[in-house]
Amino acid sequence: MNSMGKQTWIGVAAGVTAGAALLVYFVYREKRRRRRSASVVRGGDPATQLELHVCDSVSSTTVPPLGVGRALQPEQGVELQCRLDEVLQCVAVLRGEVAELRVSLQDIAVQIVHDVKMGLEESQKAARRRRHLFPRERTDSLSSSSIYFTASGVSLYDGESEGGYTTANPESDYNGDTDRETDKEQDVVSDDEEDRSCATVRELTRNSQQEDEDEDEASLLLDAELPSEELAHLLSQSDILHAGGDQERAEGFQLLLASKAKFGEQKEFLWRLARAYSDMYESTRDAEEKSSYAERGREEAESALQKDGQSAEGHKWFAILTGLTSNSETMHNKLKSSRIFKEHIDQAISLKADDPQCFYLLGRWCYEVSSLGWLEKKTAAALFETPPQATLQDALDNFLKAEELSPGFSRTGRLYIAKCYKDLGNISETKKWANLAAEMPCVPYEDADGAALEEALADL
Repeated sequence: MNSMGKQTWIGVAAGVTAGAALLVYFVYREKRRRRRSASVVRGGDPATQLELHVCDSVSSTTVPPLGVGRALQPEQGVELQCRLDEVLQCVAVLRGEVAELRVSLQDIAVQIVHDVKMGLEESQKAARRRRHLFPRERTDSLSSSSIYFTASGVSLYDGESEGGYTTANPESDYNGDTDRETDKEQDVVSDDEEDRSCATVRELTRNSQQEDEDEDEASLLLDAELPSEELAHLLSQSDILHAGGDQERAEGFQLLLASKAKFGEQKEFLWRLARAYSDMYESTRDAEEKSSYAERGREEAESALQKDGQSAEGHKWFAILTGLTSNSETMHNKLKSSRIFKEHIDQAISLKADDPQCFYLLGRWCYEVSSLGWLEKKTAAALFETPPQATLQDALDNFLKAEELSPGFSRTGRLYIAKCYKDLGNISETKKWANLAAEMPCVPYEDADGAALEEALADL
């Protein structure tokens, strides 16, 4: 029994030992599983950590720029960002330029509308002035003809029929013995009177035409009447002073200005006063004084044309001063002034075809028009139905015409001839005219243009 109890206690001890071992195993396994879960949560497993990072990246709201690869290097990202900044800056600058262009186009449209309205108003005013400036003075002719016909045609119209022929004496119808005899006598008298009446009418018509022609000749003689001796002396002295230097020209200007109250209604005086204002414009350096001289001179030239619309000198100096006034104006007004300049220079040439200065000025106009830029040409096309057109060859022809009329007329004119030949590609003629210009002395009021042309010809 003792051996049985001993074995029993050995079995119980073995079972308790096995059960404790099993319990320790389960506890160890459970702890190990918990440690592995904790390590996964803390990122202990690299694969699991990468998987969680990918999920976070996909769920992120930040989207990388298009075209950027996953393996983009830092320096490449910086370069790409710099280029994107440059593109954005260019776009901003372009947007600003487009806005400025839009504003400029609006201003140009407004200016064009304003200029068109002003041009229409000025043309209407000019048309009204032309209708009243130079009326044909035929008052005496009309009155004398009317008086002549009234006095000489009393007997004629007293006995005229509605057809214009003289009939028989009306009283003879009642003084004759019989109607038949009276009719026969009336027929004979009627024929004679009709012949005399027609002859008288023809004679009166010839006399009237002769009187009209005589009055026209008298009017022309009055127009060509020489000025008074005092005025003639003043005009001669003014011409002499105009041919001198700046000091002489200033003296001529003061002389004419002091005589304006006395001779301000004389056409020959007025265009010389306009010329004196042009001289003062050339001699002064102050911009405001230049503008004032040009405006006042243009007014005097216009007054001269109002006195005599067929004055070549009046048209020439009106054109010159119109060009001078446009120097301080906008591009639109310059184009309008250029058109007016051309019209009056053409008129001056038609009235006086041997004036070299007119051809020189026309050459300058052609040269400037041939050198217009793209924007100026488009503006001129918008302003005028027929925009101004001229070529370098036109300019050269006019400069050569001025030289033909008066060789050595202008040093600047010869420089312009050389410049035209240079632009046309004729180097030999360019050198020839440049040398001819160099032989002439410098003129003070031509120095600005001459210096610019000499600089353009310096590389020959």
